[in-house]
Amino acid sequence: MMFAAVKSPQDKFVALDIPLWAWVGLFAMIAAMLGIDLFRHRDDHEPGPKEALVESIVWVACGLAFSVVIWLSFGGAAFGEYLSGYLIEKSLSVDNVFVWSMLFASLAIPLKFQHRVLFWGIFGALTMRAFFIFTGTALITRFWWILIGFGLFLIYTGARIIRHRADEGKDEATRGLSLLRRVMPVSPSFDGHKFFTKLNGKRAATPLFAALVVVEVTDLIFAVDSVPAILAVSREPFLVFSSNAFAILGLRAMYFLLANAKERFHYLSHALGGILIFVGFKMTISHWYHLDTFISLGLILSMLVGAIWLSYRRNARSGQALPVDKPTPEEPTRSQRRVQ
Repeated sequence: MMFAAVKSPQDKFVALDIPLWAWVGLFAMIAAMLGIDLFRHRDDHEPGPKEALVESIVWVACGLAFSVVIWLSFGGAAFGEYLSGYLIEKSLSVDNVFVWSMLFASLAIPLKFQHRVLFWGIFGALTMRAFFIFTGTALITRFWWILIGFGLFLIYTGARIIRHRADEGKDEATRGLSLLRRVMPVSPSFDGHKFFTKLNGKRAATPLFAALVVVEVTDLIFAVDSVPAILAVSREPFLVFSSNAFAILGLRAMYFLLANAKERFHYLSHALGGILIFVGFKMTISHWYHLDTFISLGLILSMLVGAIWLSYRRNARSGQALPVDKPTPEEPTRSQRRVQ
């Protein structure tokens, strides 16, 4: 057999014997998908809800299809770890989407240019995640007690996420823009979809590059949370990176689908915080006790489904509370519009 999947006797996680060509194939697949996505959005058009929905479904299908490849190649245990990592990263990415929405609104980035910023932002995110993943797994292998620090940090972060501020993202936008202005001048106007332009004869960054810097800074912050969370369910670099990559690749489509839907998912931040607290606790005790991967997967999925269902019920109740036959104060009746 070309591949081998075993259980490490120390931590009971799956360990894989991955040949170099498998890594090359994974990176080639990611590069091909990024190239196709960039080609489809080469005209800087504004993605509509239908397009974003279709693209989101395609990206999720790609991630799930790769999980089947993992299952066929390495078995059910590796499949469970990959799917757990994918689900954790995908769920935490929803929070990232809402912060991006606040950032773009704060920087007044036109919708038609946002995809270009997010494309290169996600390209940088993949590079940062790869560094964090390989560094994290190497540290955990040598110093098991780091697990306790990571776990306590995730528990703290989960509690912080539950208490999200409504204006989260504005401070990051201001700090990122101030940091960029210390390095180079920033043009107040756009120059098409270019990241750099000329300002008074000097090279200057456009607002698009300023947005890209802010996106990268915020993703760095999110990576500090999400990478330790995934390391709580898998220590195999191939599984951790592939699940992380496939979850991140669909972020752009998810952004255009959910950016303005934060209020529809009122309890989602509670679920995300709960997931981080759970995986933090799991990581803290993992040196002494290993919770079955499929039990972890079931708990994570249950928290997400429960948050979505409770949010739906809350929206349904609030919708019933509004008068059906009377217009809202911002919406005049037809007769009033005729008079106006």
